[in-house]
Amino acid sequence: MKPVFLYVLHSGNLYGTERMALATLDGLRGRMEPVLFAPHGPALGEAEQLGIQVVAFRGARDLAIKLRPWIARHRQIAFAATGVSHSLIFLAWNRLYRRRNAHLHLVHGGTDERESYGRKRLLNGTGVRFVAVSEFVRERLLAHGVAEDDIEVCENFLPDRQIAEAPRRPAFREGIHNVVVVSRVDPIKRVDLLLDCLDQHPALERLNFRICGTGWDFEMLRARAEKDHPNVVFEGFSDKIPQILAESDLLLHLCPCEPFGLAILEAMAAGVPVLVPDAGGAGSLIEPGVSGFQFHAGDADDLGSVLAEVAGLAPTSLDRIVAAADARLRERYSSKAGLERYARLFKELADD
Repeated sequence: MKPVFLYVLHSGNLYGTERMALATLDGLRGRMEPVLFAPHGPALGEAEQLGIQVVAFRGARDLAIKLRPWIARHRQIAFAATGVSHSLIFLAWNRLYRRRNAHLHLVHGGTDERESYGRKRLLNGTGVRFVAVSEFVRERLLAHGVAEDDIEVCENFLPDRQIAEAPRRPAFREGIHNVVVVSRVDPIKRVDLLLDCLDQHPALERLNFRICGTGWDFEMLRARAEKDHPNVVFEGFSDKIPQILAESDLLLHLCPCEPFGLAILEAMAAGVPVLVPDAGGAGSLIEPGVSGFQFHAGDADDLGSVLAEVAGLAPTSLDRIVAAADARLRERYSSKAGLERYARLFKELADD
């Protein structure tokens, strides 16, 4: 009998963390029986469409009640969680049932250092393996006291089906004109840096910028753009990001402390070059000058200089960057590469 794979999410939304959970459950279903536990939200509906069993819960007490029968019924369990309390619940029940298990605690990072990293050290010494989605996340865990030997780095990935079906930008016939930013518009995401950059580099007014996302700073930055930079349009949330990427010439990522940056992989799949900071998890996703471009994180003047340089590149140079990014995506961030990293962590269970 295959081990059961119980994956507990702290959110029922359908952002990067939830999408990666679904991709992992779906990709490993040949080796394990996938089950998603999550609060009510679109993630549960998406899982059901994939044929994954789902269990909705409301809070820690409800999760504990609903998790128990699954642990009682199965002798081998692969368990993954994104919340500390969820891992503690599994550990408590397994003291009673003593099931053979592989317990992963997924760390995708976030805006709150204490919630994203600080509380994780409560799981030190429990046998839990921390899965960091980037070297940047691993460094943040170490800074907050998580045991180094308990951390594995498993980078996010795009399902092969998503790569194959992504709308794709045609080859370049001219340079860059249309730039897109796909991001929450919160202070930590540093969307304001783009407006600072345009203040210092008026020649960049010839480029068009679309900001897809919303957040705390949305209204303030939109008003600033309408006043000073009409070539920057804040469009708000969109559910058509793949199509928007395919209509763009460049993806600009601005956050200097992004744990990973799934939109960067989506841009690669769309055949769109990317410009990212040289810090955070996003900085490690490309090879500068080969599969993408970098600017000095938090430096508006350098961002302007790099934007001007990239905008002046010939179509053949841009196509070379796109081809190298496509190769990097398929080699390092495809289903095969990503799922093998997780399968290795579950190998002891899967071999029986």
